[in-house]
Amino acid sequence: MKINDYSKSREQYLRACKVIPSGIYGHQGPAEGCYTPIEAWPMFSSRAQGSYFWDLDGNRMIDYMCGYGPNILGYHDPDVDEAARKQRELADCVTVPTTKMIDFAELLVDTVACADWAFFMKNGTDATTFANLTARAATGRKKTIFLRGYYHGNQPWAMKADYPGILPEEVANNIVVPWFDIPALEKAWDMAKGDVAALIAQPYDHGNFFDNRVASKEYWAQVREFCTKHGIVLIIDDVRTGFRLDLAGSDHYYGFEADIICFCKALANGYNMSAACGKEHLRAAASSLSYTGSYWMSAEPFAACIATINKMKALDVPTMFRKLGTQLTDGLREAGKAHGFDLKVSGEPALFYLRIANDDSLMLHQEWVAECVSRGLFITSHHNHFLNAAVTEADIALAVDIADDAFSVVAQRHPEKGFIK
Repeated sequence: MKINDYSKSREQYLRACKVIPSGIYGHQGPAEGCYTPIEAWPMFSSRAQGSYFWDLDGNRMIDYMCGYGPNILGYHDPDVDEAARKQRELADCVTVPTTKMIDFAELLVDTVACADWAFFMKNGTDATTFANLTARAATGRKKTIFLRGYYHGNQPWAMKADYPGILPEEVANNIVVPWFDIPALEKAWDMAKGDVAALIAQPYDHGNFFDNRVASKEYWAQVREFCTKHGIVLIIDDVRTGFRLDLAGSDHYYGFEADIICFCKALANGYNMSAACGKEHLRAAASSLSYTGSYWMSAEPFAACIATINKMKALDVPTMFRKLGTQLTDGLREAGKAHGFDLKVSGEPALFYLRIANDDSLMLHQEWVAECVSRGLFITSHHNHFLNAAVTEADIALAVDIADDAFSVVAQRHPEKGFIK
């Protein structure tokens, strides 16, 4: 099987390092140490279509990261792009907003189970920060409960004390408790002496570098009861999972209602938009905030959002993704088994996490992932994966074929582990 060459990507990465900190900063490049070894990974794309992107060297990658989530219908979906184009030709970033904002708010309120209103921003951190500020404004309290392993954006309030640049006082009001531990929530409430404004959580435990753990409806019913009893605003961070499990929101999927739910990635199939939807009792607090941005009411992304949600409804993407995700992960697992690998799949099928369980250090897993990427299957070793509606049966077969070849290579490289060659 052909092994990709990334010479042009390397040249451009070195060029980028001269003028951009880290060259490619954050999670979409090697700066965080997740592209291991770096030689196996493309650094820059040249174009994208459907379930694929092409890098600068002309290598085609079947992409199961989907831009880390925004690509839900497929790159360059024609319906979404056409809706955005038509709106852009009329008006986009204007001194006063267009009524596309109202159209989209009405669609979200009609679609999302817990939504009585919607508020718009540009990225996931904007949405979670807005939600936490709303909770503080509504309750007059200071503290926020997080569940261990959390990630809710890159503003100081949502980060951790050992992160560079974070001051102790910026996270002093954060309380961290384990997942699936209701007594720990009650203990945290008691220790905070009632000064808890919000509990913020993802719909299930889908952190990085560990097996994802799916929550139960019974667990969320208990969390909802805890928050209601103590007047705590329950915020669901649906930035990553939103619309992939349930078009009415992941809280609806797990049988409860959030007070505020935050969306971003899949909202507009790659166009820049995020949203927070909330309950009526928080409307006044949301209205009271000083929270805005020059691009937050741009019309083109609203048009893309409307087209995206309507198409997701027509396709029933949650059902589609459960089927495709199960089919893909079953194929990958069987390919690994044929070579003596125990590939563990966790999380929801629409956002599956992979780990080779033969080696707890993850080094073997990183090695296999790198072999997959160097052959044109873009997956990662640290993060959950994503599907898009453009994925075909042929795409899944290709992914399994590449994975099988990568398993074979790694097995031959490690005869001491007794793999099947």
